[in-house]
Amino acid sequence: NLMALRGDAMKHQRFFEPTKGGHQYATGLVEQISDLNKGVYLHDIMETPVKANFCIGVAGYPEKHIEAPSLASDLKRLKEKVDAGANYVVTQMFFDNKKYFDFVKAAREHGINVPIIPGIKPIAVAKHLQILPQVFKLDLPQDLIDAVSKCENTAAVRQVGIDWATQQTKELLEAKVPVIHFYSTGKSNNIKAVADKFF
Repeated sequence: NLMALRGDAMKHQRFFEPTKGGHQYATGLVEQISDLNKGVYLHDIMETPVKANFCIGVAGYPEKHIEAPSLASDLKRLKEKVDAGANYVVTQMFFDNKKYFDFVKAAREHGINVPIIPGIKPIAVAKHLQILPQVFKLDLPQDLIDAVSKCENTAAVRQVGIDWATQQTKELLEAKVPVIHFYSTGKSNNIKAVADKFF
């Protein structure tokens, strides 16, 4: 499996700038990997080309990509990635399952028929209330904000995050999602606490 991501702008850049010879968008990377699966390489590195066998994943954004002018235009770009050879989509994290379900419905209406894997992240510290919306441009449900705001320490915040992610996971599994991707961002104990309830 290869996850084909364009990447983010560097801190000194206002907008993403590809390196020389790189791709401006993830679609170009998907096309390049898809070519490898057909035995087409950037350089003539073998006398008899050998076909690769990569399964290609791409990112999807239930609340749209930060650079997209609208969700519809973002879905158009996602369709381009799928048409270029993507085999599945992993969503950006979200904290309201309705956003995922609405996204899947809209994606299907745009002709995107590959599996769409929901991305879940348990809130772990109070500052996530500011950091996650700022960095990922997503909305947090008011109930979650209120629950975290009432916590007296980090352990309590962590438990709220586990409980919220557990409820999200339960509802998603009941809806028969293909699989669930958990965002650990370097810390996995809270994810293990969620996953242990189901797997």
